[in-house]
Amino acid sequence: MRYFIVAGEQSGDLHGSNLVKELIKSDSEAVIGCWGGDMMESAGATLLMHYKKTAFMGFVEILKNLVAIRKFLSLCRKQITEFTPDVVILIDYPGFNLRIAEFSRNAGLKVFYYISPKLWAWNEKRVGRIRKYVDRIYIIFPFEVDFYKKHGIEAEYLGNPLLDETEKKLRELPRNEEIRKSLGLVDKPVIAILAGSRKSEVKQILPEMIKTVSHFPDYQFVLAGVKSLPDELYFKTIGNERVRLIKDRTYEILRISEAALVKSGTSTLEAALFNVPEVVCFKGDFFSILIAWAVIKVKYISLVNLILGYEAVKELVQFSLTEKNLVSELGSVLPSGSKRQKILADYRKLKDILGPAGASERVAVDMVATLKRVLNK
Repeated sequence: MRYFIVAGEQSGDLHGSNLVKELIKSDSEAVIGCWGGDMMESAGATLLMHYKKTAFMGFVEILKNLVAIRKFLSLCRKQITEFTPDVVILIDYPGFNLRIAEFSRNAGLKVFYYISPKLWAWNEKRVGRIRKYVDRIYIIFPFEVDFYKKHGIEAEYLGNPLLDETEKKLRELPRNEEIRKSLGLVDKPVIAILAGSRKSEVKQILPEMIKTVSHFPDYQFVLAGVKSLPDELYFKTIGNERVRLIKDRTYEILRISEAALVKSGTSTLEAALFNVPEVVCFKGDFFSILIAWAVIKVKYISLVNLILGYEAVKELVQFSLTEKNLVSELGSVLPSGSKRQKILADYRKLKDILGPAGASERVAVDMVATLKRVLNK
């Protein structure tokens, strides 16, 4: 069968790549085209557009790029029509993908949504578009089952695919001593900095994170960068501070870290799955934050706290993201810190709630079986 997958950012590329691998295993005749990234292409999909060209974050940035976004939408619709897929699979990225869902359904195509948009956080009215244009939705957080149920939508929770990736990496990674040697980090214990994968995130959040460095002279700070962003962006902020920039080795960095400063998002869950006590950081441009405060409905911004239902990890957002607060909270999660053992215990509860690894395989098997049933193939 023919599959067209649309992912618009780095995390979507990661989960999309694992889905691609499992679709190919479950369907020996699978032909897959995608909007995604290098990982999806390496997994066996034909890459038609890279996410680094389409990833816009924040209300202001989106407004500035409306013309470009419209052009990308038009191109994606054209490519879907030319590809003639049996199903269009959408991964998160709701502003773009809900429009593609509408187009695909009106074109008579089956539409699956893998990794639901976070409609429970804001813009709940979009649920109606899910009900109208999506045939099957696969969620990755257990609490989403009840959210969709109250809107009359049956959502499938078959596990969280991030568990697949982290467990795989934990099996494959060498011993900590070998990682330290390979990264040149043998002298001091490590504190990781995960500042996001978008330019706007790094510009807003990294400068605040860097202010903590001088307060912890016994630690080596390591910035887990991404190759899609230029070195100059990082170095301009780092300046002369004691921070090592290491790109695209985030899991290795987390494996050897005592603690981490983490931008809100998928990385908060990654740090938890690696048992790294963390402080969650977020800061946005002024107008985006004003709008967010007006429309966001959830109590927490980190996935760890959302899944657990209480504040297990400290969240420093906007005006609370200060040097004083960062230093205090980071100190509390380091070895001998007052909050460290409680966070590690909460991480164990988190893993129990998420359930076992293998989500990517279970989702792919279900997708293929569902398609065969409805298409009689």
